[in-house]
Amino acid sequence: MKGRNRASVRLRHVQERKRYSADNTAGALKVPESRIVANLLLHGMKENGWNDALYSQNILQARNPETARRLARLIRARLAPMKPDLWKLVRDGSSVVATQACLAAAIKHSLLLGDFLDLVVQDQYRLFRSALSKHLWEDYLNDCRGRDPVMPLWKDSTRRRLRSSVFQTLAQAGYLENTRTRKLQPVYIFPEVLQYLQDNQESYVLRCMEVSRIIWPSGFAKCESELTGTPSINISNWGVI
Repeated sequence: MKGRNRASVRLRHVQERKRYSADNTAGALKVPESRIVANLLLHGMKENGWNDALYSQNILQARNPETARRLARLIRARLAPMKPDLWKLVRDGSSVVATQACLAAAIKHSLLLGDFLDLVVQDQYRLFRSALSKHLWEDYLNDCRGRDPVMPLWKDSTRRRLRSSVFQTLAQAGYLENTRTRKLQPVYIFPEVLQYLQDNQESYVLRCMEVSRIIWPSGFAKCESELTGTPSINISNWGVI
């Protein structure tokens, strides 16, 4: 019995040391779906309410219940560590604000994404590279093992899915022109998102988002479609499900 307890403690310590996981293979930022999930979180939905919304009403418009479950689990895992003020930015913010709020949550949830921005993408900006090369992802994953010796040995297909998800995320957030050219672009952090991250001491998340080192100036207007193609969804009239 004591031996099993010691083994359990060792396993728990290994799990706590683990830095990287493949959780974000389920999708990129999923902003429209995140608005819906944020609305449910803000209404303090109980588990039976979640089940009714996800499966009976298919509020995420998923192809099947398993897809709805997987998508909701991913988005809840991203949003749950953040505070309701960020959930409001996701639900009620403009297209760009909601996208950046979703990115902040995704970075906090996935150090694999955050460290790629912090360690790799930032260097490309500093070196004035015009585009983000695919081989950087493979080099990055190989280097990750030095920071996380217990990182899983992912199959090539998983590594490709992770790269696809991360590059889609960067394109949706405006760091890349698109996933085909992968041309690097400056990203302006909107005041609402910047304020939330500063007020809540999210220094790591902010550092990852500021890799182009350009902050959105207060009162400066720019067409949102130039920064992101994510559609804005008005859910101000939604009631509690």
